[in-house]
Amino acid sequence: MDNIVISIIVGLVSLAGGFFIAKMLEKNNASHLIKSAKKNAASLLKEAHLEAESVKKEKILQAKEKFIELKSEHEKVILSRDKKIAEAEKRIRDKESQVSNDLTKNKRLNSELESQKLEFEDKMKFLEKKESEIERLHRSQIEQLEVISSLSATDAKSQLMETLKGEAKTDAMAFIQNTLEEAKMTAQQEAKKVIINTIQRIGTEEAIENCVSVFNLEGDDVKGRIIGREGRNIRAIEAATGVEIIVDDTPEAIILSCFDSVRREIARLSLHKLVTDGRIHPARIEEVVKKTTIQIEEEIIEVGKRTVIDLGIHGLHPELIKAVGRMKYRSSYGQNLLHHSREVARLCGVMAAELGLNAKLAKRAGLLHDIGKVPEAETETPHAILGMQWAEKFGEKPEVCNAIGAHHDEVEMTSLLSPIVQVCDAISGARPGARRQVLDSYIQRLKDLEDIAFGFGGVQKAYAIQAGRELRVIVESEKVSDDKAAQLSFEISQKIQTDMTYPGQVKVTVIRETRAVNIAK
Repeated sequence: MDNIVISIIVGLVSLAGGFFIAKMLEKNNASHLIKSAKKNAASLLKEAHLEAESVKKEKILQAKEKFIELKSEHEKVILSRDKKIAEAEKRIRDKESQVSNDLTKNKRLNSELESQKLEFEDKMKFLEKKESEIERLHRSQIEQLEVISSLSATDAKSQLMETLKGEAKTDAMAFIQNTLEEAKMTAQQEAKKVIINTIQRIGTEEAIENCVSVFNLEGDDVKGRIIGREGRNIRAIEAATGVEIIVDDTPEAIILSCFDSVRREIARLSLHKLVTDGRIHPARIEEVVKKTTIQIEEEIIEVGKRTVIDLGIHGLHPELIKAVGRMKYRSSYGQNLLHHSREVARLCGVMAAELGLNAKLAKRAGLLHDIGKVPEAETETPHAILGMQWAEKFGEKPEVCNAIGAHHDEVEMTSLLSPIVQVCDAISGARPGARRQVLDSYIQRLKDLEDIAFGFGGVQKAYAIQAGRELRVIVESEKVSDDKAAQLSFEISQKIQTDMTYPGQVKVTVIRETRAVNIAK
């Protein structure tokens, strides 16, 4: 029992000793851990302090660099501003010096002007005295001249003025004549060259139209069938076509009379179909005339198309093509309008090419320049204006429209094509054989030319030659001098230009000759 107690006591003592030893060991371990932790904390704190110092130094360096950069920029701005201020101050100083110099100059100039003014006033006074003295001497000289010449100053002045006026007029006319001739020398050479080259390169035919057509018959018995019972057939034809049919004693022929070539052609073709078919009565006449009218309209369009293709014109409106085709059945002063327009188109193309202009556009304007002569309905508008309106309506270019409207000077010319079309139209219409003139009006125009020449003093004879293109005037040498002859030529040409209407130009030639005749015995 005692052993057990002792064992228990020993066990308890051992347990208490072990517990104590464990507590001591634990305490030692804890103190060691605490020391280690404190040591680690101290090292971490030291590292943190070191890192903070490095960051602080880096930030301080960056702040110093930024400060230095801002300081340099600020210094640049200050330097620039100082420079501008210095320049402004310099300009101000220059202006001040200039103003002071100007003031000095002005003062000097004012003083000089004052001195010059005084000097001028003295000279004016002196001149006034001299002028009064000269005037007095002039009056005395005039009085002496009046006594010597037995003429008053007014009469002498009027005679002198008349003499000077005549001489000045003669000199002026001679100067005008010389100036005109010099201008023509340069302008006409190139113009003649272009026109002659153009005319020579174009081959044309003479065309004479009239208002009647002859319809040939196989026999005179057909005339009765055309007339019909009580003339009903011929009345039906005239009513359907608008053409007057003349049946007279002319063997195997009847005459179709109408100013409209289209209606005349419709009547001729209709008669041909009726006579060939043999059935001639009012109903058949109306049917044939309708078919022929449609045929002629188709032919008109075909003629227009062929014309524009032959001339190389593209993009023409169908209505304008139809108007071109209708020209085939129109005439102007006996000249077929389509032939005339084709000729003008070719002339315009050649002339425009010679002058370095658009030849295709010139051809277009030349072909269309007379389309106003073929209206479907009668109108009082001039054909040039009407043609220009049509061209504008159907989308032609402004140059072409202006050339059409200006070829008879109804509107102002605004492009170089306009005078070309006008000149080529005159060339085509004025060439020999192109147009038929009434003999009476032609002769009357020549007489009027000669009468204008006889209306001037000193004219002995006057002859209108070259179909009225030239007027030769023979003057009396005793009454008309050489200078007066040049003046007379100019005055006659101006009189013709204002009083007469004529195509082209009229050349006025004044001839003055002196003959000395003696007889040897």
